[in-house]
Amino acid sequence: MLTPKEIKQQALSKQKENKKFLNKLRNKSSREIDKQFHHAHETIFACTNCLSCANCCKTTGPLFTNKDIERIATHLKMKQQQFIEKYLKIDEDNDYVLQKVPCAFLGEDNYCSIYEKRPKACREYPHTDRVKQHQLFSLTLKNTTVCPAVYNILEDLKEGIK
Repeated sequence: MLTPKEIKQQALSKQKENKKFLNKLRNKSSREIDKQFHHAHETIFACTNCLSCANCCKTTGPLFTNKDIERIATHLKMKQQQFIEKYLKIDEDNDYVLQKVPCAFLGEDNYCSIYEKRPKACREYPHTDRVKQHQLFSLTLKNTTVCPAVYNILEDLKEGIK
């Protein structure tokens, strides 16, 4: 199994190829694209242990919605403003994101200490099982450099769709 660093290097070396492949997929129906992605997602995640990697939590920060902030602050028995001041900052898009990565809630064992209350963005990551995949192609391409599973999903799709 490749390390996250090796996956990133391979994904970057295949970025042009992957972009071309995703553009080719745009000729298919949205329903067919979703079906292919969802099948590959299930196949790859059936043999993927995210706890052995957690690269997403180590290298990228999720967007925090107001509902996320309220839910997590309540869980941590903090006022929302305290939570924001301690963990978040506003990014260039005026969204709340983590002040720093790796995520403060990621343990040394790669477990998330707020897993049941984690942000929506974390619950949906890596977004390869969502509908309207064709709208997420640029995000998918970016996520191939972060998540070994996304890299493998795209490789699986390229094998299956010639």
